Amino acid sequence: MIRLIFARHGESIWHAENRYAGKTDIALTQRGLDQAVELASWAKAENLSSVWSSSLMRARLTAQPAADFLQVPLQIDAGFNELDFGRGEGLTNKEMHERFPLEREAFLQNPVEHYLPGGEDPIFAVQRSITALNRIRGHSEQDARVLLVAHSTLIRLMLCELLGIPLPHYRLRFPRLDNGTITELMLADEGASLLSFNSPFPVQNRANRDHVEK
Repeated sequence: MIRLIFARHGESIWHAENRYAGKTDIALTQRGLDQAVELASWAKAENLSSVWSSSLMRARLTAQPAADFLQVPLQIDAGFNELDFGRGEGLTNKEMHERFPLEREAFLQNPVEHYLPGGEDPIFAVQRSITALNRIRGHSEQDARVLLVAHSTLIRLMLCELLGIPLPHYRLRFPRLDNGTITELMLADEGASLLSFNSPFPVQNRANRDHVEK
């Protein structure tokens, strides 16, 4: 059994306009960098054995201070990268409705069967992320607590897969995942248990949480 703690990366420069950031390697805002320090402060007292991150800059910048505080190497795995949103990359909801309204409406009805045009198949994204998760398990001792900094859509898809929830329901069952929050799972041979979801760090500023999730 291991405890897996997902952390969504800190606030990015596209946060204010709620633009879709998938494979695009964007930076953190100052608030996002502050959230990385908050995560590190929280992690220092949490008896974590390792820190993992997607290879995208916004996740690495969020995870690195925690690894530094714990004096462990930051483990990078591209299997945890966010989905490629194709033609939706860098756009707002309104802009997508204007540019490809039929495809956007189909996405809203079933975001797995009708993922954004030119984007990554969520089923494939789940497969690569679970393969990466198995790499974490292979590197972790029994009863380890592991921190993984990743991305909103990927984390919610992984939660569905691990908890036996149909993938097309990821936006319905987990409608939001805020920047700078943690979600904890217990992973055992018999399955996964959700211990917490979308929880702010103890020092988390709860302002600016009014964006609808992707």
